Amino acid sequence: MSRFARLWTIAAVIAALAVPATALASSHREAPLISEDPSADNTDVYAWVTPGTHDKLYVIANYIPLEEPAGGPNFHKFSDNVRYSVHISRGDDLNEQVLYHVLFSTSKISKVDVADQNAAPGGGKEFFIQLSGQKQTYRVIKRTRNKNGGWKREVLGKDLEVAPLNIGPRSLEFAYGAGTKYDDTFIQQFIHTLSDGSRVFAGPRDDAFYVDLGGVFDLANLRAKGSAQDGVSGFNTHSLALEIPTTLLTADGKAPGNSPGNDTTLGIWASAERRKFTYRKWNGKQGACGPWVQVSRLGFPLINEAVIGLQDKDRYNASHPKRDVKNFGAYFLNPIVVRDAEAVGIYSALGVDPTPFKFNRTDIIDVVSIHDADHSFTQIGDVLRVDMAKDSGFPNGRPLIGGASPNQEQADVTDVILTVVLAKGALTISDGVDYNDKNILSSFPYLPHPHEGRSEGHGKTTP
Repeated sequence: MSRFARLWTIAAVIAALAVPATALASSHREAPLISEDPSADNTDVYAWVTPGTHDKLYVIANYIPLEEPAGGPNFHKFSDNVRYSVHISRGDDLNEQVLYHVLFSTSKISKVDVADQNAAPGGGKEFFIQLSGQKQTYRVIKRTRNKNGGWKREVLGKDLEVAPLNIGPRSLEFAYGAGTKYDDTFIQQFIHTLSDGSRVFAGPRDDAFYVDLGGVFDLANLRAKGSAQDGVSGFNTHSLALEIPTTLLTADGKAPGNSPGNDTTLGIWASAERRKFTYRKWNGKQGACGPWVQVSRLGFPLINEAVIGLQDKDRYNASHPKRDVKNFGAYFLNPIVVRDAEAVGIYSALGVDPTPFKFNRTDIIDVVSIHDADHSFTQIGDVLRVDMAKDSGFPNGRPLIGGASPNQEQADVTDVILTVVLAKGALTISDGVDYNDKNILSSFPYLPHPHEGRSEGHGKTTP
């Protein structure tokens, strides 16, 4: 069967897909420059309010794509030279009203004589980094915009410990005691309560995004369910998770209630910033100075990866959502992926005229801005809108919870982008992968525990 015939078969099989065709997906290695800087690469943003009560907002921002669990001896970690940020705007305004900055610091290793064979582990001469005694901590800074446009700055927490890597059972027991398991009980010690009543978690997690990377990036050479491969399966990511009382985010400090509208809606996105100047020291160390410069951002999923053209992806990562219409509006109205799909013969093989999908795609803008009976925004940009006065459901937020089964997020965002952007909802298309390789947790921080390096890496057993 040809690849085009398979595409038609997939479309026919999932024509009754239950998830509405109204959203997009995730961003891993989506731009040329950020693919060279994985520690600062946003991969996913999830955001939703507590179902029913709406008393908490959950924001999960992931960084570092496709972390191999067994990838030592220098395993992935948050960078001490990156400022990781969560931006929150209110109503019909894309200017941030609340900002959370998270900055990391890795402890130094004391030096010992390498010839001293009696030196205890932790002296800095170890072969294994997990014997070095290093720990990474972080501080959380909140900035709130005042009525006059200025900013109030608060340090909500400092010297907070990052959850450790899941390298293997011997490493875990050496550091935390015999019988320690990387489970729900273990990670509770790395969930920290901040001074304003919010909670935070930072550390490695399973990457809960699922997609047939191999099929999608071979010019949409899709495979049917059963033969499709989850290209993110078995990989970890580094996650920042925030649990914020919604009374801290409303304009008047009151509960958001149950009457949805512009006034109770937030715009949420995450970013990573580096200092403007980086330099090398004589001893091989790296230094940085100057103002912070944004190098990555992510709001409504997969906008940069699937909508913005290759020549503008780096520019997009450096820009602010409030300038998206001016700088990138043509990409939203005239999606280039449709043109590319036509070029490789997908539409002709299906006997579908792609002309209605090429131009004036205001439907994409309506989805990004959740334009419906309750909302009407004039300021449009790449933000994930969350109305705090109603239960979240994609594209009103992006909940990790609420999927059809424990290993599914609330909406299969990959299928939705294929359906919306390529076919305007007229033809339902799937990548054939519809669940994660681990179950999503039922409580904070929600993302599954990270894969273990010793037993769950991508190596193959040799005979």
